[in-house]
This record gives sequence, structure tokens and C-alpha cells, in this order.
Amino acid sequence: MLLYATLGTNDIDRAIRFYDAVFATLGGTRLEAADGWAGWGKGYDDGFSLWLCPPFDGQPASAGNGTMLTFAARSGAQVRAFHQAALAHGGSDEGAPGTRDSYGPDFYVAYVRDPDGNKLACVFHHYDPAGDTE
Repeated sequence: MLLYATLGTNDIDRAIRFYDAVFATLGGTRLEAADGWAGWGKGYDDGFSLWLCPPFDGQPASAGNGTMLTFAARSGAQVRAFHQAALAHGGSDEGAPGTRDSYGPDFYVAYVRDPDGNKLACVFHHYDPAGDTE
């Protein structure tokens, strides 16, 4: 259903360093983009992508209250790698990797904010602690 999402950034170079690192943990690579833009994911005909750019209205980028993007992981280890990469590249912690009582025991998630304050989550929703040996 979704084609793409766009987040504003106040520093595209900083954003590229952050998102290159966190998407590398999920097997994602950067898409070709015009100057001042950066994107990750799939092309228009192949699936969803995320794009970053300065806001079109020329005002500073800001994060929306209650707005969050969630990325799929294939394991608990991938969730932990996402969280660690985010913190190592200018992100801030919004919730350490682990399960959450409100979502059930198989919902393993970590929450971060990117350097512009946008909230991100990475979730593995088939988590089995007995099988998490990484």
C-alpha cells in the first residue's frame, strides 16, 4: 500500500551516515538520488522506500509527536544490531531491545531517534527467546 515515506533533515550528510549504518544492519543499501536527497529501500516499481531531504518550505525539519517508522528485522540479533548502529551514529535511545508486555512475548523491538529527532523502531515479531542464541 505504501510507496514511500519522506523525513525532513537539517543535515543531509549526518542523516546519510546514520541511515547507511542502520540500514546496513537490515541488508538495505542507499538508492541513487538527486543532490540534497538520500533514499533507502526499493525503487518505485519494486516496493517501499524511505527518503530524506530538507523540508520544501525552507523551515527547519522537526519530528512529529506520535510519528514513528518501523522497520522489519529477521531476528533478535538484527534488532540489536540496528539499535547499536543507531546509537553509534548519532541516534538516541528510546527503548532498548527486548520484548514489551503490551505487545506479547514474540514481539522483540528496539526504539531510537535519528539525529533529527525522528522516532524509529525495528521489530522482529516472531521472537522465540529459546532460539535467540546470537
